[in-house]
Amino acid sequence: MRFPTYKHETQKHLQGFLNVAGCDEVGIAPLAGPVVAATVILDSESIGKQRSKSKWWYRVRDSKTTNEEERAELVLFIKDHCVDFAVGIVGRETIDEINIHQAAMLAMKKSVDGLKHTPDFIFLDGIHKLTKLPISQQAVVNGDEKILSISAASIVAKVARDKILAELHEIYPEYGFVKHKGYPTKFHREALLRFGVTPEHRTSFGLVQLCLKRMQSFRNFEKLLLAVPA
Repeated sequence: MRFPTYKHETQKHLQGFLNVAGCDEVGIAPLAGPVVAATVILDSESIGKQRSKSKWWYRVRDSKTTNEEERAELVLFIKDHCVDFAVGIVGRETIDEINIHQAAMLAMKKSVDGLKHTPDFIFLDGIHKLTKLPISQQAVVNGDEKILSISAASIVAKVARDKILAELHEIYPEYGFVKHKGYPTKFHREALLRFGVTPEHRTSFGLVQLCLKRMQSFRNFEKLLLAVPA
């Protein structure tokens, strides 16, 4: 397990950038629900020079390596020790309209636009920068494992998206969204086959399209069966 550091942000501070942000998204792979991004500007005075168990950020890391209980605690620490943070959400309809990659980039831009303090520099997880954004940027592969601000953003985004999926679970309890968060687990795939596609499922995704075709075939068969004279 890798733990991120604050050295990348510190280097940018030394270069004259004051508000250095980290940005990350969650929810690219799920079959249902929105894609969510967050941007976080950490308070450099609260960081200190070295990681230690006495530091608030000691356990902050890529959200994929944390459990739900730990994230619930860490997100409070992050929000209490940042200059600013914001969340960007892009729903299922837009995902199906513009594709998941463009939707993820849009969610990231929305999270940047939502900040009260405009960052001077942004570290982004991945290989793509945000276009038409007049802010210095650097895309970093596996940035959520290396850069503290990106790790913090990944946790904020994950907690925000999990809350949305928990709300969807209340509407569609038979699909188990609160457990798998829309990812294509065996339980989720079986629920799709049994109960069909909900308005929250991404119809541009292959597995959902297969399910829709199966449902249509069943309806066509049902029509033929009912049309047979008694």
